[in-house]
Amino acid sequence: MGNSQTESAEVQLCLSFLVRQAWLSMRSAVDAALAEYGLSVSQYAALLVLEDQPGISLSDVARVVASTRQAATEMIAGLEREGLVERRKQNGRTHQVFLTDAGRRRLALARPKVRAREQLLEASLTEEQRSAARSWLAHMVAASEA
Repeated sequence: MGNSQTESAEVQLCLSFLVRQAWLSMRSAVDAALAEYGLSVSQYAALLVLEDQPGISLSDVARVVASTRQAATEMIAGLEREGLVERRKQNGRTHQVFLTDAGRRRLALARPKVRAREQLLEASLTEEQRSAARSWLAHMVAASEA
């Protein structure tokens, strides 16, 4: 068994652990901002994706929001029940997913709250640090998809 200071240092240096901690902290903060709009972070992400890529498949929604197809199907079904999205059959079993007008309105209401929360989280960083962090995160996503 290692000494606790060494183990603590290893945990602090473990990139995966740090990214996970950052994500969980940020998700919690953004979830709080989204609560008044009845959206989770995953639902908000799905609405953003559907605004940007109308008509994508459920599988593509799952991939972009980093969930399983089953979880994305359940999430989209909930958003559909709320009238925020609609599914349209494409080829037999494949469905395209689109934002409704109500979905666009909900997204438009929630977006400023999320942006304000993100800005608060980044407030102590310089523009150069924010840019470097975004660049690094985009690189890590691309590298993991390669």
